[in-house]
Amino acid sequence: MSSKKIVLITGASSGNGQATARLLSQRGYKVFGTSRNPSSAKMIPNVEMLALDVRVDDSVMACVKAVSDQVGHLDVLVNNAGYELAGALEELSLDEAKAQFETNFFGIVRMVKTVLPLMRQQGFGQIINISSLAGLSPVPFMGIYSASKFALEGYTEALRLEVKLFNIHVSLVEVGFLNTPMMDKRQVAAHQIGDYDLWRQRTFDAIREFEEAGPGPALVAKTILKVIASTTPRLRYVIGKQAKLISGLRRFMPEGLIEKGTMSNFRLNIKSRG
Repeated sequence: MSSKKIVLITGASSGNGQATARLLSQRGYKVFGTSRNPSSAKMIPNVEMLALDVRVDDSVMACVKAVSDQVGHLDVLVNNAGYELAGALEELSLDEAKAQFETNFFGIVRMVKTVLPLMRQQGFGQIINISSLAGLSPVPFMGIYSASKFALEGYTEALRLEVKLFNIHVSLVEVGFLNTPMMDKRQVAAHQIGDYDLWRQRTFDAIREFEEAGPGPALVAKTILKVIASTTPRLRYVIGKQAKLISGLRRFMPEGLIEKGTMSNFRLNIKSRG
Protein backbone atom coordinates (compact mmCIF):
# COMPACT_ATOMS: atom_id res chain seq x y z
CA MET A 1 0.00 0.00 0.00
CA SER A 2 1.31 3.45 -0.96
CA SER A 3 2.24 5.80 1.90
CA LYS A 4 1.13 8.80 -0.17
CA LYS A 5 -2.45 10.01 -0.07
CA ILE A 6 -4.16 8.66 -3.20
CA VAL A 7 -6.42 10.99 -5.20
CA LEU A 8 -8.61 10.13 -8.20
CA ILE A 9 -9.78 13.12 -10.26
CA THR A 10 -12.34 12.71 -13.03
CA GLY A 11 -12.15 15.01 -16.03
CA ALA A 12 -8.46 15.86 -15.59
CA SER A 13 -7.52 16.47 -19.22
CA SER A 14 -8.10 20.24 -19.09
CA GLY A 15 -9.33 23.17 -17.01
CA ASN A 16 -10.09 22.71 -13.32
CA GLY A 17 -9.32 18.98 -13.28
CA GLN A 18 -5.96 19.40 -14.96
CA ALA A 19 -4.96 22.30 -12.70
CA THR A 20 -5.98 20.32 -9.63
CA ALA A 21 -4.08 17.20 -10.73
CA ARG A 22 -0.96 19.25 -11.35
CA LEU A 23 -1.10 21.09 -8.00
CA LEU A 24 -1.80 17.97 -5.94
CA SER A 25 1.01 16.04 -7.60
CA GLN A 26 3.37 18.94 -6.87
CA ARG A 27 2.32 18.77 -3.21
CA GLY A 28 3.23 15.10 -2.88
CA TYR A 29 -0.09 13.36 -3.51
CA LYS A 30 -0.28 10.29 -5.72
CA VAL A 31 -2.73 11.46 -8.39
CA PHE A 32 -4.71 9.51 -10.94
CA GLY A 33 -6.46 11.64 -13.53
CA THR A 34 -9.08 10.49 -15.99
CA SER A 35 -10.16 11.29 -19.51
CA ARG A 36 -12.30 9.57 -22.10
CA ASN A 37 -9.22 9.68 -24.35
CA PRO A 38 -6.17 9.63 -22.07
CA SER A 39 -3.74 9.10 -24.95
CA SER A 40 -4.66 12.51 -26.38
CA ALA A 41 -4.65 14.34 -23.02
CA LYS A 42 -1.82 16.68 -22.14
CA MET A 43 0.73 14.91 -19.98
CA ILE A 44 1.04 16.14 -16.38
CA PRO A 45 4.26 15.22 -14.53
CA ASN A 46 3.72 12.43 -11.98
CA VAL A 47 0.03 12.10 -12.82
CA GLU A 48 -1.18 8.79 -14.25
CA MET A 49 -4.04 9.21 -16.70
CA LEU A 50 -6.70 6.49 -16.87
CA ALA A 51 -9.50 5.94 -19.37
CA LEU A 52 -12.93 6.76 -17.96
CA ASP A 53 -16.38 7.49 -19.32
CA VAL A 54 -18.58 8.32 -16.33
CA ARG A 55 -21.66 7.45 -18.40
CA VAL A 56 -20.71 3.78 -18.63
CA ASP A 57 -20.88 1.40 -15.64
CA ASP A 58 -18.13 -0.92 -16.88
CA SER A 59 -15.78 2.00 -17.54
CA VAL A 60 -16.30 3.36 -14.03
CA MET A 61 -15.71 -0.04 -12.40
CA ALA A 62 -12.58 -0.67 -14.49
CA CYS A 63 -11.13 2.73 -13.59
CA VAL A 64 -11.62 2.33 -9.84
CA LYS A 65 -10.33 -1.26 -9.98
CA ALA A 66 -7.19 -0.07 -11.78
CA VAL A 67 -6.45 2.36 -8.93
CA SER A 68 -7.21 -0.20 -6.23
CA ASP A 69 -5.12 -2.92 -7.90
CA GLN A 70 -2.13 -0.63 -8.24
CA VAL A 71 -2.05 1.14 -4.87
CA GLY A 72 -4.44 -0.81 -2.65
CA HIS A 73 -6.66 2.03 -1.47
CA LEU A 74 -8.23 5.37 -2.40
CA ASP A 75 -8.17 8.37 -0.08
CA VAL A 76 -9.92 11.03 -2.16
CA LEU A 77 -12.34 11.07 -5.09
CA VAL A 78 -12.77 14.42 -6.86
CA ASN A 79 -15.83 14.32 -9.14
CA ASN A 80 -14.98 17.00 -11.66
CA ALA A 81 -16.07 15.56 -15.04
CA GLY A 82 -18.96 17.41 -16.63
CA TYR A 83 -20.06 19.77 -19.37
CA GLU A 84 -22.44 22.69 -19.91
CA LEU A 85 -25.54 22.50 -22.08
CA ALA A 86 -27.06 25.85 -23.04
CA GLY A 87 -30.35 26.88 -24.61
CA ALA A 88 -33.89 27.79 -23.65
CA LEU A 89 -35.62 24.95 -21.86
CA GLU A 90 -38.24 24.78 -24.60
CA GLU A 91 -35.49 24.34 -27.19
CA LEU A 92 -33.77 21.37 -25.55
CA SER A 93 -34.81 17.89 -26.58
CA LEU A 94 -35.46 15.23 -23.97
CA ASP A 95 -32.43 13.32 -25.24
CA GLU A 96 -30.21 16.38 -24.78
CA ALA A 97 -31.55 16.88 -21.25
CA LYS A 98 -31.00 13.20 -20.38
CA ALA A 99 -27.44 13.34 -21.72
CA GLN A 100 -26.70 16.33 -19.51
CA PHE A 101 -27.88 14.47 -16.41
CA GLU A 102 -26.15 11.26 -17.50
CA THR A 103 -22.78 12.99 -17.21
CA ASN A 104 -23.25 15.74 -14.64
CA PHE A 105 -25.39 13.84 -12.15
CA PHE A 106 -25.56 10.10 -12.79
CA GLY A 107 -21.86 10.06 -13.67
CA ILE A 108 -21.14 11.19 -10.12
CA VAL A 109 -23.64 8.69 -8.71
CA ARG A 110 -21.79 5.90 -10.56
CA MET A 111 -18.41 7.02 -9.25
CA VAL A 112 -19.63 7.30 -5.67
CA LYS A 113 -21.39 3.91 -5.69
CA THR A 114 -18.20 2.32 -7.00
CA VAL A 115 -15.74 3.87 -4.54
CA LEU A 116 -17.86 3.65 -1.39
CA PRO A 117 -17.38 -0.10 -0.77
CA LEU A 118 -13.62 0.44 -0.94
CA MET A 119 -13.74 3.45 1.38
CA ARG A 120 -16.03 1.71 3.86
CA GLN A 121 -13.75 -1.31 3.95
CA GLN A 122 -10.65 0.78 4.56
CA GLY A 123 -12.47 2.87 7.20
CA PHE A 124 -11.83 6.33 5.73
CA GLY A 125 -12.19 8.42 2.61
CA GLN A 126 -13.14 11.76 1.14
CA ILE A 127 -15.44 12.69 -1.74
CA ILE A 128 -15.41 16.16 -3.28
CA ASN A 129 -18.14 16.96 -5.78
CA ILE A 130 -17.59 19.94 -8.07
CA SER A 131 -20.81 21.91 -8.30
CA SER A 132 -21.52 25.40 -9.61
CA LEU A 133 -23.05 28.78 -8.95
CA ALA A 134 -25.77 27.41 -11.25
CA GLY A 135 -26.57 24.89 -8.51
CA LEU A 136 -27.21 27.72 -6.06
CA SER A 137 -28.99 30.16 -8.35
CA PRO A 138 -30.47 29.11 -11.71
CA VAL A 139 -28.91 30.65 -14.80
CA PRO A 140 -31.36 31.50 -17.62
CA PHE A 141 -30.74 29.67 -20.89
CA MET A 142 -28.70 27.13 -18.94
CA GLY A 143 -31.67 25.64 -17.13
CA ILE A 144 -30.90 21.94 -17.64
CA TYR A 145 -27.29 22.48 -16.57
CA SER A 146 -28.61 24.30 -13.49
CA ALA A 147 -31.05 21.46 -12.82
CA SER A 148 -28.22 18.90 -12.93
CA LYS A 149 -26.26 20.93 -10.39
CA PHE A 150 -29.29 21.48 -8.13
CA ALA A 151 -29.75 17.70 -8.14
CA LEU A 152 -26.09 17.28 -7.22
CA GLU A 153 -26.49 19.67 -4.29
CA GLY A 154 -29.29 17.64 -2.72
CA TYR A 155 -27.57 14.34 -3.43
CA THR A 156 -24.33 15.50 -1.84
CA GLU A 157 -25.99 16.84 1.30
CA ALA A 158 -27.73 13.51 1.89
CA LEU A 159 -24.59 11.53 1.07
CA ARG A 160 -22.55 13.52 3.57
CA LEU A 161 -24.96 12.57 6.37
CA GLU A 162 -25.06 8.88 5.44
CA VAL A 163 -21.35 8.17 5.08
CA LYS A 164 -20.06 10.35 7.90
CA LEU A 165 -20.74 7.32 10.08
CA PHE A 166 -17.94 5.49 8.23
CA ASN A 167 -15.36 8.29 8.58
CA ILE A 168 -15.95 9.37 4.97
CA HIS A 169 -16.09 13.14 4.46
CA VAL A 170 -18.15 14.69 1.66
CA SER A 171 -17.92 18.26 0.38
CA LEU A 172 -19.21 20.47 -2.42
CA VAL A 173 -17.03 22.96 -4.26
CA GLU A 174 -19.38 25.52 -5.80
CA VAL A 175 -17.69 27.36 -8.63
CA GLY A 176 -18.74 30.74 -10.00
CA PHE A 177 -17.92 32.11 -13.44
CA LEU A 178 -14.39 31.05 -14.39
CA ASN A 179 -12.02 31.80 -17.22
CA THR A 180 -11.30 28.22 -18.30
CA PRO A 181 -11.38 26.19 -21.53
CA MET A 182 -14.87 25.01 -20.57
CA MET A 183 -16.35 28.32 -21.70
CA ASP A 184 -15.31 27.51 -25.27
CA LYS A 185 -16.73 23.96 -25.12
CA ARG A 186 -20.29 24.82 -24.09
CA GLN A 187 -22.84 22.79 -26.03
CA VAL A 188 -25.94 24.48 -27.42
CA ALA A 189 -29.38 23.05 -28.18
CA ALA A 190 -29.51 21.55 -31.66
CA HIS A 191 -32.96 23.02 -32.33
CA GLN A 192 -33.35 26.75 -31.72
CA ILE A 193 -36.56 28.78 -31.60
CA GLY A 194 -36.38 32.22 -33.19
CA ASP A 195 -38.47 33.93 -30.51
CA TYR A 196 -35.64 33.35 -28.03
CA ASP A 197 -32.79 34.55 -30.27
CA LEU A 198 -32.45 38.07 -28.87
CA TRP A 199 -32.67 37.04 -25.22
CA ARG A 200 -30.53 33.95 -25.60
CA GLN A 201 -27.75 35.95 -27.21
CA ARG A 202 -27.95 38.73 -24.62
CA THR A 203 -27.60 36.14 -21.87
CA PHE A 204 -24.71 34.36 -23.62
CA ASP A 205 -22.92 37.70 -24.03
CA ALA A 206 -23.33 38.47 -20.33
CA ILE A 207 -22.09 35.02 -19.32
CA ARG A 208 -19.07 35.41 -21.56
CA GLU A 209 -18.17 38.74 -19.97
CA PHE A 210 -18.51 37.26 -16.48
CA GLU A 211 -16.25 34.36 -17.47
CA GLU A 212 -13.60 36.49 -19.12
CA ALA A 213 -13.40 38.62 -15.97
CA GLY A 214 -13.37 35.58 -13.67
CA PRO A 215 -10.45 33.78 -12.03
CA GLY A 216 -8.68 30.86 -13.68
CA PRO A 217 -8.66 27.18 -12.70
CA ALA A 218 -5.76 27.68 -10.27
CA LEU A 219 -8.22 29.05 -7.71
CA VAL A 220 -10.31 25.89 -7.92
CA ALA A 221 -7.19 23.74 -7.53
CA LYS A 222 -6.10 25.67 -4.44
CA THR A 223 -9.55 25.31 -2.91
CA ILE A 224 -9.62 21.54 -3.51
CA LEU A 225 -6.16 21.27 -1.92
CA LYS A 226 -7.53 23.16 1.08
CA VAL A 227 -10.51 20.80 1.36
CA ILE A 228 -8.31 17.70 1.19
CA ALA A 229 -5.85 19.08 3.75
CA SER A 230 -8.60 19.94 6.25
CA THR A 231 -9.19 17.58 9.18
CA THR A 232 -12.78 18.84 9.41
CA PRO A 233 -13.86 19.68 5.84
CA ARG A 234 -17.04 21.73 5.49
CA LEU A 235 -20.01 20.82 3.32
CA ARG A 236 -19.70 23.85 1.04
CA TYR A 237 -16.81 25.84 -0.42
CA VAL A 238 -17.95 28.71 -2.65
CA ILE A 239 -15.42 29.98 -5.19
CA GLY A 240 -15.46 33.46 -6.71
CA LYS A 241 -16.67 36.84 -5.46
CA GLN A 242 -19.86 36.74 -7.49
CA ALA A 243 -20.77 33.24 -6.33
CA LYS A 244 -20.20 34.23 -2.70
CA LEU A 245 -22.30 37.37 -3.12
CA ILE A 246 -25.20 35.60 -4.79
CA SER A 247 -25.09 32.76 -2.27
CA GLY A 248 -25.39 35.27 0.57
CA LEU A 249 -28.08 37.38 -1.08
CA ARG A 250 -30.33 34.37 -1.72
CA ARG A 251 -30.43 33.68 2.01
CA PHE A 252 -31.71 37.10 3.00
CA MET A 253 -33.24 38.99 0.06
CA PRO A 254 -36.90 38.66 -1.02
CA GLU A 255 -37.49 36.42 -4.05
CA GLY A 256 -38.78 39.33 -6.12
CA LEU A 257 -35.58 41.30 -5.70
CA ILE A 258 -33.45 38.24 -6.45
CA GLU A 259 -35.40 37.66 -9.67
CA LYS A 260 -35.10 41.31 -10.68
CA GLY A 261 -31.37 41.26 -10.06
CA THR A 262 -30.93 38.04 -12.03
CA MET A 263 -32.86 39.41 -14.99
CA SER A 264 -30.69 42.52 -14.94
CA ASN A 265 -27.40 40.61 -14.62
CA PHE A 266 -28.21 38.55 -17.69
CA ARG A 267 -29.62 41.52 -19.66
CA LEU A 268 -33.17 40.24 -19.71
CA ASN A 269 -34.75 43.50 -18.54
CA ILE A 270 -37.79 44.29 -20.63
CA LYS A 271 -36.78 47.97 -20.77
CA SER A 272 -33.54 47.10 -22.52
CA ARG A 273 -35.26 45.30 -25.40
CA GLY A 274 -34.18 46.24 -28.92
